[in-house]
Amino acid sequence: MSVRRLADETLQPKKFFFSSRNLVWAEKTIAQYPKNREQSAVIPLLMRVQEQEGWITRASIEYVATMLSMSYIRVLEIATFYTQFHLRPLGTRAHIQVCGTTPCMLRGAEELKKVCKKRINGEPLITNAEGTLSWEEVECLGACVNAPMVMIFKDTYEDLTPSRLEEIIVLFEEGLGESVPVGPQNGRFSSEPWMGEG
Repeated sequence: MSVRRLADETLQPKKFFFSSRNLVWAEKTIAQYPKNREQSAVIPLLMRVQEQEGWITRASIEYVATMLSMSYIRVLEIATFYTQFHLRPLGTRAHIQVCGTTPCMLRGAEELKKVCKKRINGEPLITNAEGTLSWEEVECLGACVNAPMVMIFKDTYEDLTPSRLEEIIVLFEEGLGESVPVGPQNGRFSSEPWMGEG
């Protein structure tokens, strides 16, 4: 397991506050938990931080810890343990998670990684020059039957070829990511048997 640390202090903002809309959401979320169990809301609150900011900052960890009356170290442990939490600034238009688990690997994940290295950055978790795109290899994303696949933010793009992934990256780079249909990219519906290959 890799060591996960917060981004360098030079990247860390000094303060964090939920937007007014997210603050209302957070208060409602905390209220759903039984008395003296409000700390159970830590993961949903961290996810909302990430949705608002794009990543988890030191200031946001301190903010959530204060909001839930938790020690800072407990929230830090959660943020650094779960790989779904991004600990550094990532692409603002797309962060591409390439599944590298066995089914995807056998069906071409290495070629997808090469596309990401060529189109985005040679190193994972480092943005392109414009700061709009980033990528990383991750473990199973749960669409093995539709391998190889990637996840961009919360959406999955499956049955990929290197050329199709490159097209998708270009669309996200141009700010047209919403035009890309999610799910299988080869005409298959959901996870139905695919008879298009020999």
